[in-house]
Amino acid sequence: MSTTTESFVPVSKDSDFPIQNIPFGVFSTAEKPEPRVGTAIGDQVLDLSEVAKAGLLDSIEGLNEPAKIFSESSLNTFMSLGRPVWRKTRLAIQDILSKDSTKLKDDAELVQKALIPMNSVKMHLPAKIGDYTDFYCSRDHATNVGIMFRGKDNALQPNWLHIPVGYHGRASSVVVSGTDLHRPAGQKLPSKDAKAPIFGPSARLDIELEVGWFVGTGNKLGDRIDIKDAQDHIFGLVLVNDWSARDIQAWEYVPLGPFLGKSFGTTISPWIVTLDALEPFLIDGPDQSSPEPLKYLEEKKPSAYDIELQVQIKRKVYHSCKIPLLIID
Repeated sequence: MSTTTESFVPVSKDSDFPIQNIPFGVFSTAEKPEPRVGTAIGDQVLDLSEVAKAGLLDSIEGLNEPAKIFSESSLNTFMSLGRPVWRKTRLAIQDILSKDSTKLKDDAELVQKALIPMNSVKMHLPAKIGDYTDFYCSRDHATNVGIMFRGKDNALQPNWLHIPVGYHGRASSVVVSGTDLHRPAGQKLPSKDAKAPIFGPSARLDIELEVGWFVGTGNKLGDRIDIKDAQDHIFGLVLVNDWSARDIQAWEYVPLGPFLGKSFGTTISPWIVTLDALEPFLIDGPDQSSPEPLKYLEEKKPSAYDIELQVQIKRKVYHSCKIPLLIID
């Protein structure tokens, strides 16, 4: 779709949800508390269950019973249909929302039912998460954390330069943005020179801004997915706050890696942005020639995404003076 294509739904220039995006998520409203599938356009949520009931998605090849699929409380069924169906559905939604299309725009009753102000919806986890793997793939981040735990001379472990390092997280503690989390308690060393731990709440609670990928279609047990086919299995991405209790993690991570210090909560954004929406942002990414990856890890370029991320930390004001917002790029 052209970058100049516009929607009949008003969209501000600084919106995260122009017609070129079309993410997928699960929402509910006070009037209709049953969670269902929608997409974001400007400051509105388009109820895809209503659009499907009106027959506007019936012509999509491979998308059988769209009204049933988009009335479900998760995206799992839709995600299982594969990239050709995801792509056709996204294009159909863009066509419906286009200012040049009359399919939805001229149906005042359907517009009233299907377009809902974003500030009046409740967002839910977009999918039922069966498993969760946290990869440790940023060299800068791995170096910084390695220095924190092992010192500058031993920041990167020998295997880091060769293998996609990751560990299994706790799928049941993945929550959607806005969910309150409890400060975790666990064993930690009371001082740098201490030999025995104490038990108590974490005093070194940390955040990590990351990007998470939802896998839509999987593979049979024992079958491998070739790296050249990986993108066809990835439904899209969300933002991730990988909460970390550094003092608990520092004591427990030897020899098997993180456990309670990283599994008490992981926050994700509610809208899944598809890889098709991100194609204009593809770039070559970091150099991987030193050392060269093993053959099965070689990938075609471009294979990375140029996405600018920003963290804003809101702090309570305890004094009469103004405290500026801390922004970390």
